[in-house]
Amino acid sequence: MPSFAQKVSTWLALARLPFHAVGVLPFILGNVLAWRLRGAFRWGVCAWGTAGVVLVMLATYLAGEYWDYEEDVLAAALGPSRFSGGSRMVQQGRVPRRAPLWGSLAGVLLALAVAAVLQWGYRTGPWTVPLALIGLLGGFFYSARPVRWVRLGLGELWIAFNYGWLPVAVGCYLQTGTVAPPVHRLALPIGLSIVNVILLNEFPDYPADRAAGKANLAVRLGLPRASLVYAAIAAGAWLGVALSTGQGVPRTALWLCLPSVALSLALVVQVLRGRWRDRAALDRLCGANLLVNLGTTAAYLLAFLMG
Repeated sequence: MPSFAQKVSTWLALARLPFHAVGVLPFILGNVLAWRLRGAFRWGVCAWGTAGVVLVMLATYLAGEYWDYEEDVLAAALGPSRFSGGSRMVQQGRVPRRAPLWGSLAGVLLALAVAAVLQWGYRTGPWTVPLALIGLLGGFFYSARPVRWVRLGLGELWIAFNYGWLPVAVGCYLQTGTVAPPVHRLALPIGLSIVNVILLNEFPDYPADRAAGKANLAVRLGLPRASLVYAAIAAGAWLGVALSTGQGVPRTALWLCLPSVALSLALVVQVLRGRWRDRAALDRLCGANLLVNLGTTAAYLLAFLMG
């Protein structure tokens, strides 16, 4: 019988808390954007909204633990990776297989409850609940059947939207009732960099995903061609950074983004050289790749805070 501490540890692993930053940071950025451009900011709205974002991600990650069970079993046989193959808590028998599914459904209901509190309690606007539903549509059904975006070849598009435009836009909308134009420019480099996070994370799972019939970019293209697409997406993100400043976005953001751009460039060189063929090196590349996305969002956030 597992102890309470072991149960907590297991559910924390299932929740994949370190990966929540990729959704929370863009949402906070949207809140700060609303404050700097419109002078609008309510702590209660920010707190409830952050909780809602976390719940949508919990619903997404836990759904993946249940619906990706077979792929994760195959991936585990290839060797451990911190960035792919799920938490493996179910495969190790630490929780029943259906437990993440029930946890995911609870996350869906709680996320909608939070959206209701925001829309009718804080009067954040008529699009609050619909935006939450859109986030859940892309997140929960990324892995969940019968939709399963990852099997339809639309997973990366939903990732770009759900972790790029949507959290920044929602953060701004909840505070102001509108989506400020700079949101769209900021969302481009953030969205493209998160697509590259998921794309490179597909590399270690490639044999398992192909055997399971997934249709993600890595499986459809094969890893050599996916490497070229990775480089092209990175270049698009660099261009997005260059075009994002001005018209409400501080020009200091360009300089603050330079470390992330430099790291991204170094990763592109390593990927094009085929370093992904070394599994240990690939794990390090995936970790650095995540920093590119977080660093890009943090750079915009810091630029707005600095004024």
